[in-house]
Amino acid sequence: MKKLPLGIQNFREIKKGGYVYVDKTQYVYNLIEDGKYYFLSRPRRFGKSLLIDTISEVFSGDRELFKGLWIYGSDYGFKKHPVIRLDMSNIANKTPEILECSLAASLKKRVEEEGLGISAEIPSDIFKFLIEELAGKYNQRVVVLIDEYDKPILDHLDDIETAEANRKALRGFYGILKSMDPHLELTFITGVTKFTKTSIFSELNNLLDITLTKEYAGICGIAVEDLDSHFGEHIKSLLTLEGFSSYESTLGDILAWYDGYSWDGRNRVINPFSLLSFFRQKRLSGYWYSSGTPSFLISLIKKKPESFLELRNLEMRERVLDSFDIRKMGVAPLLFQTGYLTVKETRLHRGPESYLLGIPNLEVREALNMNIIAEFTEKGDDHAETAYWRIKESLDAGNLDGMLGILKALFASIPYQLHIDREAYYHSIFYAVMNVLGFDTDVEVSTAKGRIDATLELEDAVYVMEFKYKDCGPDASDEARQRLAETALQEGMKQIKDRGYAKKYEGSGKKVYLAVFAFLGRDDIEMRVEELFHNRVFTSP
Repeated sequence: MKKLPLGIQNFREIKKGGYVYVDKTQYVYNLIEDGKYYFLSRPRRFGKSLLIDTISEVFSGDRELFKGLWIYGSDYGFKKHPVIRLDMSNIANKTPEILECSLAASLKKRVEEEGLGISAEIPSDIFKFLIEELAGKYNQRVVVLIDEYDKPILDHLDDIETAEANRKALRGFYGILKSMDPHLELTFITGVTKFTKTSIFSELNNLLDITLTKEYAGICGIAVEDLDSHFGEHIKSLLTLEGFSSYESTLGDILAWYDGYSWDGRNRVINPFSLLSFFRQKRLSGYWYSSGTPSFLISLIKKKPESFLELRNLEMRERVLDSFDIRKMGVAPLLFQTGYLTVKETRLHRGPESYLLGIPNLEVREALNMNIIAEFTEKGDDHAETAYWRIKESLDAGNLDGMLGILKALFASIPYQLHIDREAYYHSIFYAVMNVLGFDTDVEVSTAKGRIDATLELEDAVYVMEFKYKDCGPDASDEARQRLAETALQEGMKQIKDRGYAKKYEGSGKKVYLAVFAFLGRDDIEMRVEELFHNRVFTSP
């Protein structure tokens, strides 16, 4: 049984050390044969750095290193080329001045290693000099590989001015690559986000973005069909442990937790870091997000909680997914680029294709949910976990009053500055709370006579929900508040019944509950519930 290369991003070490390696060399061959300038966006911890190292080793000329892999048996000549590698995650970037100094120092180190003399101080000038001199020294064109190109920007999205200044510095630096065309064999740039070409790569307008290209959909990650052949022995080794009853059920659990990523809607891949961590720890858990969820993403969602209502069956065209503007960040494109959404289906139209997006798997769903509930309530993951079990017990028992009490506590813990007096806000927060607690909640469910605000479906019960907001001033009397709440509850229940929102669940064999929530303020929530067909009515205190 081969060793697991968890945390190892060095191709030579993996190959020489007898570690598992899922062959990506046919993709590398195609890159070399098909073009010259490439850009690839993939989420963090998805194998981008190992891919960069594999490309570097292909250009080392060491053919025997690739014995047993696809490219070894191909017609590739393994001609040696000088390679310049830049890992921007290792470049200091606290300010644009520090960024430029760190870039210059990194390039100068390579200049000195090659025994070249240079007097330039500006990073782009040093970069230009290094490319020209290496091409001359080795009489071969140069390969440029840039990993995590956007790290100096992403590190400062909570400080837009610094992020913008770093972006401008990088634009000038990357821009010299186009003028170096006669000296370049291949340029390959990777990162998490896809900035518009005019914002980062305005000078490098011959860069081919292969992020959503079907031919390269599987260039990173582990294809589902490779799971059995490369990790079959590791799966079998788990069957002696408690909780892993059979090969098939274990395989199904792995796919449910870590599979589901796709960039063309057809070819699915598994997050390699999560899979390797699972085999190492021998338990199903969230590994990918524990290595660090981007703080800028959570902050953005906190400002726009209504974005949760758009996460199901979200359809977008490529030009929107490509969009990443520092000053106009959209939640959905950012969720896609950082790995919280993936392509579920590609849809063809007369014009450009569109992409149906969704959450890839259980690990990502848990990651997004727990981070948001912790951020909204400012009470942490343990508070969300406790609330989950208490709400689940209430729902399983049909005790909506119990659930209401827990929800009131959750709503009350949300800071005042996040509250907006409109129905859509409470609708969004409710969906966020239920979703982060792990319940399969649909929102804005279409029926023949309208849209249900939300449905919550359990094994033996369905809750059809309607939300009503009434503007109630802080100085309103108890009597006035009670009248407003009663009006909202009556309106909501009448709407559910008149429009037949529950009819689609008749004959399901499940108990059907009609639930109306009346929101009068941050922690002022009332509820009325009826069990359909049994004429039992529960009202909150």
